[in-house]
Amino acid sequence: MCGIVGYIGNKQALPILLQGLRDLEYRGYDSAGVAVLDNGKITRYREVGKVDMLAKKIGTKSMPGNIGIAHTRWATHGGVTEFNAHPHLVGQNPPVGKGVLSVVHNGIIENYRELKKKLKDQNFESETDTEILAKWIYERYDGNLAKAVREALLDVRGTYGLVVMHADHPHQLIAARLGSPLVIGISDGEYYIASDVTPMLPYTKQVTFLDDGEVASINGDGLKIVNLRDEIVSKPVTQIDWDQERAQKAGFEHFMLKEIFDQPTVFEDAVRGRLNMAEGTAVLGGLNMSPEQMREVKRIIIIAEGTARHAGLVAKYAFERLANLPTEVDFSSEFRYRDPIVDKHTLVFVISQSGETADTLMAAREAKRKGAVVRGIVNVIGSTIARETKAGTYIHAGPELAVASTKAYTNMIAVLLLYALQFGRLKHTSLATGQRLLQALLEIPEKMNVVLKQNDSIKKVAGRYKDYHDILFIGRGVNYPVALEGALKSEEITYLHAEGLAGGSLKHGPLALVSKDVPVVAILPKDQLYEKMKSSIAEVRARGARTLVIATAGDDEAKEIADDIIYVPDTMELLEPLLYTIPLQLFAYHMAVALGRDVDRPRNLAKSVTVE
Repeated sequence: MCGIVGYIGNKQALPILLQGLRDLEYRGYDSAGVAVLDNGKITRYREVGKVDMLAKKIGTKSMPGNIGIAHTRWATHGGVTEFNAHPHLVGQNPPVGKGVLSVVHNGIIENYRELKKKLKDQNFESETDTEILAKWIYERYDGNLAKAVREALLDVRGTYGLVVMHADHPHQLIAARLGSPLVIGISDGEYYIASDVTPMLPYTKQVTFLDDGEVASINGDGLKIVNLRDEIVSKPVTQIDWDQERAQKAGFEHFMLKEIFDQPTVFEDAVRGRLNMAEGTAVLGGLNMSPEQMREVKRIIIIAEGTARHAGLVAKYAFERLANLPTEVDFSSEFRYRDPIVDKHTLVFVISQSGETADTLMAAREAKRKGAVVRGIVNVIGSTIARETKAGTYIHAGPELAVASTKAYTNMIAVLLLYALQFGRLKHTSLATGQRLLQALLEIPEKMNVVLKQNDSIKKVAGRYKDYHDILFIGRGVNYPVALEGALKSEEITYLHAEGLAGGSLKHGPLALVSKDVPVVAILPKDQLYEKMKSSIAEVRARGARTLVIATAGDDEAKEIADDIIYVPDTMELLEPLLYTIPLQLFAYHMAVALGRDVDRPRNLAKSVTVE
């Protein structure tokens, strides 16, 4: 969840480190810190709050040096204090030959209590497991920094992405990972280390990804990667196709708003080259399955958390309707704890924007262990899930820097719909249906733009709901997941209580919550469940609730049962979530702005959840 940056080269390290922290602030923003090595001395500054608070604290103070490490924290062990912020230093009063060592760390050391009891030095500055890890490394240091790190990590249980710097090694950084991502950027004798590729995009697009159990030593001789047994590991270099401009706000007030408006463009990126109109099917080579192997699939399981899971719930309708395949959607965090029943005829899709979501990764490993066919659907090239599944599909949403996911969600749905069609054309779906679906998909970006043009009017609507403390979202069929996603977006960035419900379930309990103080947002497309949704809306209006209805363009009847209404262009039923979610994203965004919330960095949340 935290963000790590490291640099070694011929430039001044501090500006690179600070900008890198800003680029990674979506991963954690409780506190931040930086340490730079120059002339045998490590200078460190830390501060509670965002990176700008750290930069203000440093001000014009001199921090020369061409090597350094930095960290932005999302608190796990220990409260949000300067003492708990990284980087941690060990050896400020070092024994002879020990020097001063500094560490930044992402992850959780599960056996930190056990290690703590065994340490010779029982004086602790912080409440963190990272300080204990730093001291564990320090006690094993005998002049060989890489060896000390490797030996220390052999005793560690848990997860880590860490970078180590030592005052006696002015041309060396040591990086290691287990369960927490680290990327190394390479550029003409300069090296950049980070939790993802974003901070290094201005400098290089040549990167290598560390895998679990690997330790990288970076010094004047170049980059050397070994495993914990000190065996050389050969790693490929990957070319990243994102550019820095795509990772900036492009004139929008917040990253989230930019990413909402990115959706028509990145949706085209998701489907480009993957449609075969003549055959009425999709072409997704990443599945790595022959038609015969695809016909052997008897069941689909989709594993994800949060927004990615809601995309999976939309896909459930598509797989069952188009491909006639029974489909389950599971919480990643629960999957491996319920002894799931899978076999070689079960295809498991694991979905994660970052490709690093810890519980989704663990679920993928469990499914593989039990014999299922596992495929990843991720956004970040070279991420752990992409590498471990060795098959699947990138959603091509580009950098998504706001914590609350928007454009990744719609691209996940796009890819899953294409998979459902690909399976469907093999066994159940007609050519004509496949062609109609593909044509409707091609029309989605233009229709998204129609919705986005209503941004100003949606802003006015949002202003009428911001002062409520509770909001219910209701939908039916394929739009029930849209209700869930609308509620999640509202909770994430407004901090108001919101709940997504199936419209038909209201009378089975939740209707007791409805009153004039609890408004209802209803998703009302002109589809097969139209009349039933109208009945659900009537139920809440009869109890005094204010209603915001998201309806199909041209539906004048909807005005009669709505206090506020937003119209969405008509499309095929299975594609409705691609359009009906966008007004809810804008609705949540404008409520949050009106309430003065930090939209891109909501409290208590981080973008990449790399701990269970």
